[in-house]
Amino acid sequence: MNNTIIDTYKEYANKIGDRTTLYKVVVEKYNIKTAVYPGSHIDIAPSIFIPKVTYIVNFKGAIKFFKEIDTIKKYIEKNKKYEGPCEIEFVGKDYRRTLSIEKVDLIISHYAGFVGQDTKKLLKVGGILLANDSHGDASLARFDEAFELIGTINSRDEIQENHLENYFKLPKDQTADLEEVKAKMKGLKYKSRAENYLFRKVK
Repeated sequence: MNNTIIDTYKEYANKIGDRTTLYKVVVEKYNIKTAVYPGSHIDIAPSIFIPKVTYIVNFKGAIKFFKEIDTIKKYIEKNKKYEGPCEIEFVGKDYRRTLSIEKVDLIISHYAGFVGQDTKKLLKVGGILLANDSHGDASLARFDEAFELIGTINSRDEIQENHLENYFKLPKDQTADLEEVKAKMKGLKYKSRAENYLFRKVK
């Protein structure tokens, strides 16, 4: 096995923080079998828990990383938590382009722009969007009629389904300015915030 590639991934995982528990709880809660991860960089942890994942990123370093797809698959096969083979697809393009990908159970949006908005056509009705609000993606999903907020995830990677009405509210009952979110690519300063948000695609 080409340890250099796997070492690169492990160093990256240490840098961004361990997301394995995050993916584990979401997959188990919603019975996720397929996912798309736009702007993933080289975070391949979802494949440990999800049998079929398509990674979409046009960053030069990620394209080089995924050229070693056989080595990556060997690593995942050794560490995966499900029966059957792992399927890993890589698309080295801008996720905002039109992509021919079958609709999936989960879309992951982490620090990569307006992923939920730009790729929601790839998500099944009833599927889940896992998003943070670093670039305002969760904010746009919250006020998008195609999505319903169904949960939050705290810093201990625990899913919370209660008191969702407390989120995405501004001080003094101000109205969220989505044009500001889009212009600044940044979430607003809400009274209550979570590490991650869970939305279900309803239409």
